[in-house]
Amino acid sequence: MGKTALITHMACFEHRPPAGHPESPERLRVVLEALNETACPDLIRVQAPLGQIEDIARVHPLARIEEIIGLEPAAGARSHQLDPDTYVSAGSIEAAQRGVGAVIAGVDGLMKGAFDRAFCATRPPGHHAEAATPMGFCIWNSAAIAALYARETYGLKRVALVDFDVHHGNGSQELAERDPDFFYASIHQGGIYPGSGFADERAAGNLVNVPVPAATASADWRAAVESQILPALVDFEPEILIVSAGFDGHRLDPLAGLNLETDDYRWITERLLDVSQGKLVSTLEGGYHLQALAASVLAHVQTLQTYKPRSGGGLAGV
Repeated sequence: MGKTALITHMACFEHRPPAGHPESPERLRVVLEALNETACPDLIRVQAPLGQIEDIARVHPLARIEEIIGLEPAAGARSHQLDPDTYVSAGSIEAAQRGVGAVIAGVDGLMKGAFDRAFCATRPPGHHAEAATPMGFCIWNSAAIAALYARETYGLKRVALVDFDVHHGNGSQELAERDPDFFYASIHQGGIYPGSGFADERAAGNLVNVPVPAATASADWRAAVESQILPALVDFEPEILIVSAGFDGHRLDPLAGLNLETDDYRWITERLLDVSQGKLVSTLEGGYHLQALAASVLAHVQTLQTYKPRSGGGLAGV
């Protein structure tokens, strides 16, 4: 079945937007409580290292990184608002750097054989962060940074990022638009924040967007993944798969309007493992109904732990 790592750090609790903000420390608390030793025996539990500035600069301009670091308030001071939804509090910079470090540690562990796959339980999320613009709760785009790190550090030619958050990862798409060797695929609810991710946006053929309408439920969502994302991934033949794992498509989530069930996250995890022949690093993006988030993450991680590669690898029938 292979070894699975859980990569996290207590510093990620210290990113604290104002009271009432949906991206709260409670999200990480319920995730880690769900992934306890009883529910997930044999998880390799790894402390996320501090992401290095030179790694963040693979995606974000150094001057902008330094500017954002300089905006972090002192302990006890009020948080600084970067955009209508995104804040930097005392502790946010280390939290965001641990998020970057976690996904990089996932790549390193996978490539060096320490484990076969990993889930990074960190916050803030990252996939909305464009090169020069933090937005949508996100400061730095950890998944995109790790994808470039994997390619540049290990000489990989085919690095793919798949995003199943209910909101389109505009920051990750921005990278695909300027880097034709980076593959990005997203299934998301169309017509909501951030207003990007249209089906006709293809970049150099390395971009697959699958917007689905509000109220889309399991059967149609799974059919869209099967017919559009999985064949493109099979054709791309990724050497490593990074996953932006957002769980806010759940029918209970308050920030969007899809009608997915917890089992849909088990299903897509298994299908993505099929494509990557069991080699996958995922990182937490959205998910704002605490009970649904905890249950969905648990389904995702238990699937990482128990997955058995198909005979011969790849996808039958795709």
